[in-house]
Amino acid sequence: VQLQASGGGLVQAGGSLRLSCAASGRTLRGYGVGWFRQGPGEEREFVAGISWGGGSTYYADSVKGRFTISRDNAKNTVYLQMNILKPEDTAVYYCAARFGIATIHRYEYTYWGQGTLVTVSS
Repeated sequence: VQLQASGGGLVQAGGSLRLSCAASGRTLRGYGVGWFRQGPGEEREFVAGISWGGGSTYYADSVKGRFTISRDNAKNTVYLQMNILKPEDTAVYYCAARFGIATIHRYEYTYWGQGTLVTVSS
């Protein structure tokens, strides 16, 4: 599975962005997908996850109520809608996939995209 993350950019605080994670090489059927982020000098951290069917979603406390993860299995794509962005959301955002349920642990993911940079100015 190859994952391609896109949609990052520069936005002012309070603004919105939508990230996309497009899969190729095989279907994401049966795969949980997570979004992670890594800020400057920080470890990569879990942001949001979604089950194959989309019925289960998970969020880090820091983004609950502001970010929404969703997926379109017909397009083999997972999205991360980010609203009310804050300067502390600035990071490189990565999508990742693993067969089975999505988890919050980055080491449990098999496939990773290359990352897309989100910069939030104050």
